[in-house]
Amino acid sequence: MSAPSRILVTGGTGYIAGVLIRQLLADGWQVHTTVRSLSREPALRKALGASRGVKKDQMHCFAADLMADAGWAEAAAGCTHLAHVASPLPTDVPRDANELIVPARDGALRALKAARDAGVQRVVMTSSVAAISYGHGPGDHHFTERDWTNLDAPDVPPYVQSKTVAERAARDWVAREGGGLEFCTVNPSVVLGPVASADYSASVVIVQSLLQGRIPAMPRIGFGIVDVRDVAELHRLALTAPGMAGERFIACAGFTWLRDIAAVLREELGADARRVPTLNLPDWSVRLMARFSPLVRNAASELGTARHQDASHAREVLGWAPRAPREAILKSAQDLIALGVVGR
Repeated sequence: MSAPSRILVTGGTGYIAGVLIRQLLADGWQVHTTVRSLSREPALRKALGASRGVKKDQMHCFAADLMADAGWAEAAAGCTHLAHVASPLPTDVPRDANELIVPARDGALRALKAARDAGVQRVVMTSSVAAISYGHGPGDHHFTERDWTNLDAPDVPPYVQSKTVAERAARDWVAREGGGLEFCTVNPSVVLGPVASADYSASVVIVQSLLQGRIPAMPRIGFGIVDVRDVAELHRLALTAPGMAGERFIACAGFTWLRDIAAVLREELGADARRVPTLNLPDWSVRLMARFSPLVRNAASELGTARHQDASHAREVLGWAPRAPREAILKSAQDLIALGVVGR
């Protein structure tokens, strides 16, 4: 399965999907991609225009929504591979977790059914470390692909629930109804790196908020970080390597505390980092504010918890070699500044 063929990449205007499509086009793949509305196709083609040597008819856009059946069969027709990347990623906490769970789960099942019916050979689904490393209490934890988030634990955030439910539902469906589909997942941590336009991922808001001074003092929280280019590369490797059925790959370059992200920005960006906070926020203050804000409540549940997500399986099986978190952090910041998103 090493030769480029025709692939459906869902959610073409998304952060990871856009970088993946660019890499696939450069490799000679024929790409189908879904967008919620074809009105977004011109902007997508413009964003991908930097891919040199790409023919106009090498990519085709189809209107398809995670919550509706229309368009999926047409998008998958003639494809041998599927990269299911589309999934809701909010910047705020929804009142009802089902606002995220239902589209994530049902969208994955729609994409899988369309793939099976079209004769697709292999599916690589973008899951998340959110499906691996939550609901295990505070402390210093080390996770591998064998671990799963505990949805029975209290205060599991809606986004974490959605990624866990969606991946489990997809795996159960493939085992039960997938026929000959080869299915595996890529499970990224917080995705940073290049930002091509002002329509960027919610994960990049972390860097944007630090640069804008919207975080006046830093709570004692942290997360794994990975560069979007390396996430796309891991998808590409999983699409073509032999023996991928049932596999699961963590995509993480290392755990980083929020205070260390801020330190990188101050060390490297000079005057552009003048609004980046230097003060740490005491735990008691976070817990007090959590009484009034769902967003802060999520942060309060993370205080002092270090989730180390081990990506050695991807390194050993696929030869994956990610950039350091520092490079991903800086690239996000530099691009946000160049786009004028954070001001000078």
